[in-house]
Amino acid sequence: MIAGAPATRLMVFLTEDDRLAHHSTAEVLLKRAHEAGLAGTTIWRGIEGFGASGHVRAARLPDLARGLPLVVEVIDTEEAVTGFLPVVRELADGALVTIETVHISRSPATSR
Repeated sequence: MIAGAPATRLMVFLTEDDRLAHHSTAEVLLKRAHEAGLAGTTIWRGIEGFGASGHVRAARLPDLARGLPLVVEVIDTEEAVTGFLPVVRELADGALVTIETVHISRSPATSR
């Protein structure tokens, strides 16, 4: 990715409880994004939050620490992110998904 160029950010909002068989949905999405050759993917762990259920999850409260929020963030070209959407729909159907245009202000050196 080139500094100053537009890019697209895809964010998939999950919880630690979201699983595919015995695997974390977030980790499966990261693996599939890597296999698809996307520019970058990060899993962010939230310390507190709530979603559609209205249940607050908080790391600071042991009884509420289960199911903490996770966000899978993917950044790449619009075409690459759009091409990855069917995978997201397949693996995280029902998750909140956002897409937005971002601008790369600094591009790190890559080994690819």
